[in-house]
Amino acid sequence: MEKRLNLHAKGGSALKPLYGITGYLKKSTVEDSILELVFFRVSQINNCAYCLDMHSKDARAAGETEQRLYGISAWRETPYYTERERAALGWAEAVTACNVPDSIYQEVLSQFSEEETIDLTLAVTTINTWNRMNLAFPNEPGTYKVGMFG
Repeated sequence: MEKRLNLHAKGGSALKPLYGITGYLKKSTVEDSILELVFFRVSQINNCAYCLDMHSKDARAAGETEQRLYGISAWRETPYYTERERAALGWAEAVTACNVPDSIYQEVLSQFSEEETIDLTLAVTTINTWNRMNLAFPNEPGTYKVGMFG
């Protein structure tokens, strides 16, 4: 692939609001562990290698298991995700696909408050934005260090 502009060097002003959203989400009552699973799953769907590298490292540093990360693409068929995590993953997939049926909406509301559902939706849309930015202006996968964007 042809070398492209460095997003972080040239896009600081554009990225500032995204960093602000990330800071807001860290204060949300939606658990960081669920946010990392959502970030990882959406990055899989979008084929964003850099974000997969980043969020697998962040999740593992926060105590996530290899088994759960390896199995996340088949989360419906595995026994090791909670009902709350399943609701978040289903919501993340539906919002990413821009197809949110009432059944998925009811499932997420059975596990998350209305405010948390809004925050979860913000998390999904934000990682979709990051994925697209990193696909348009790739960073080298494997170069991310935990806490690098602190």
